Amino acid sequence: MRIVSGIQPTGNLHLGNYLGAIRNWVKMQDEVAAGGGLSLYFLADLHAISMPHDPADLAANTREMVAALVACGIDPDKSVLFNQAQVPAHAELQWLLSGTARMGWLNRMTQWKDKAGKNREGQSVALFTYPVLQAADVLLYQATHVPVGEDQKQHLELARDIAQKFNNDFASEETPVFTLPEPTIPPEAARIMSLRDGSAKMSKSDPSDMSRINLTDDADTIMAKIRKAKTDPEPLPSDKGGLAGRAEAANLIGIYAAMAGESADTVLARFGGQGFGAFKPALGELLVEKLGPITARFRELREDSERLDAVLAKGALKARELAAPTLAATYAALGLVRG
Repeated sequence: MRIVSGIQPTGNLHLGNYLGAIRNWVKMQDEVAAGGGLSLYFLADLHAISMPHDPADLAANTREMVAALVACGIDPDKSVLFNQAQVPAHAELQWLLSGTARMGWLNRMTQWKDKAGKNREGQSVALFTYPVLQAADVLLYQATHVPVGEDQKQHLELARDIAQKFNNDFASEETPVFTLPEPTIPPEAARIMSLRDGSAKMSKSDPSDMSRINLTDDADTIMAKIRKAKTDPEPLPSDKGGLAGRAEAANLIGIYAAMAGESADTVLARFGGQGFGAFKPALGELLVEKLGPITARFRELREDSERLDAVLAKGALKARELAAPTLAATYAALGLVRG
């Protein structure tokens, strides 16, 4: 089993990032390693330049993301952890696959439509061909499985289409160039919403810092944010069904359940009938207990740029070794002569 997954290096990581993706990566890493497989996790810095960006911020955010992943439990000795820019094969394979990908396929990508908006003519070519680079990201390493959420299913289907067409056009059935990756649907990830609006996802782009729990927040800040989180005047119900129409209450219960590793019904069996005056302190204390070690480790690592660069260099070396055979086979299949 070989798992490949990437994450864009955005700064200001928060609880939603941890519970929505990073914690699941750690779980997969340990399970795959125990079974003799390999997990590759990369910082998608090449993808980041498809949109306007500040170069200094991108470099800083890439290192910060490495610090966060390691602090959360990604082990560079168990997984291959690297950034795309140090593995030129990603960009090379994207170009080689661009002869197989079709304009019609890319035009149907819903994320392209969403991100481009009405000004499609003014968007970068990189934003349009982003899914081809995503295909290269996973096909390059002969990934057998790729964890995907609802928003990425279409892109993995495109990767499979590109791989299938390339194999049909340039390889034999007995010796295909690419493995067709299977989607891995992670266990239902907690969908963490804003502490100020239960109908909006927790996001670093929200202008209010009170809307999110950052991985850099100290204990006092976490307790204050939970204390001021938006709620309603009703007591907590005794089961999950009673949360219907109560977005903020459902969000706080969901956070508690995710952090405690319990079901919402189990949490409500304990706190049902109580008001938020009793529940919020318990939630805050749980967050402080669980996030405290991660935050301390994150802050320590974030200040050690040399160590973070060493982690990336080690991972990139291994990634380049793993990528080389697939890239060579792709060039050969296309009839491209290399020295």
